[in-house]
Amino acid sequence: MKRLSILAILSLVSFSMFAAEEAKNTFLPGLKSGQELFVITLLGLMTMICAVIIVVTLNLNSQIRNIFKPKTESSEFEQAMQNRTFWQKFWSLKPIQFEKDQIMEHQYDGIAELDNPTPPWFMYLFYITIIVGIFYLIGYHVIGNGKIMNNEYTEEVTIAEKAREEYMKKFANSVNEDNVKVLTDAKGVEDGKRIYTQNCVACHGANGEGVVGPNLTDEYWLHGGTPKAIFHTINEGVPEKGMISWKKTLNPIQVQQVLSYIVSIQGTKPANAKAPQGDKAEAAVSMK
Repeated sequence: MKRLSILAILSLVSFSMFAAEEAKNTFLPGLKSGQELFVITLLGLMTMICAVIIVVTLNLNSQIRNIFKPKTESSEFEQAMQNRTFWQKFWSLKPIQFEKDQIMEHQYDGIAELDNPTPPWFMYLFYITIIVGIFYLIGYHVIGNGKIMNNEYTEEVTIAEKAREEYMKKFANSVNEDNVKVLTDAKGVEDGKRIYTQNCVACHGANGEGVVGPNLTDEYWLHGGTPKAIFHTINEGVPEKGMISWKKTLNPIQVQQVLSYIVSIQGTKPANAKAPQGDKAEAAVSMK
């Protein structure tokens, strides 16, 4: 038993060193040295507590076995215990000739129960789950850096936003007034609608029907209805009419998306549409 206790302690100390290093690399990359030392110390203390619990449990288990040891000659029992088969030892079973000393008092329909201990492999598995549970609790719910669902979502969104920013930096300036084209894919139009809803509804209405600004769904245009003209109007604005320039707020790709959405709502005839303004001019691209 002493050897087993020492082996358990050494195993747990080795595991705690490994776990602390893994925790440092996985969960603690952003912590300062003082915080890092505190958490690693906490992990070490928790591991040592687990070691003490296991050793105490093993000792209690040994004492309980001694209490329920068959009331026969000790040398006879010890000899029989040494001659057990591998599976008897693995399942922590006593020799069959001593079963009569293990029968418990209660019986059900003539069926007796033996007082056999819980198999050691099961108890070790139980101890391991306790240790893993402690590290899981610290890593995922105390430190809070574990990959639970919220953290995974936040990490994925951050990665996606970074990829989007890099894409915008690389390709946004490739779109200009001379080469702009109307996007026909659903994603591009939907993004244009989202930007329109965030920035243009106050002046042009939720459906492009016009409020302070002109109706964007009819055939009449104050500054031209071609993609190039719409791009220029959004980008540069019309200061004398109260429309600001959006080139400092929206990049060229976003402007392209907005004009694509405007083209997509041509002829929709929303309710409460504002009266036509400007000259009648057919848009260069129709998505109908």
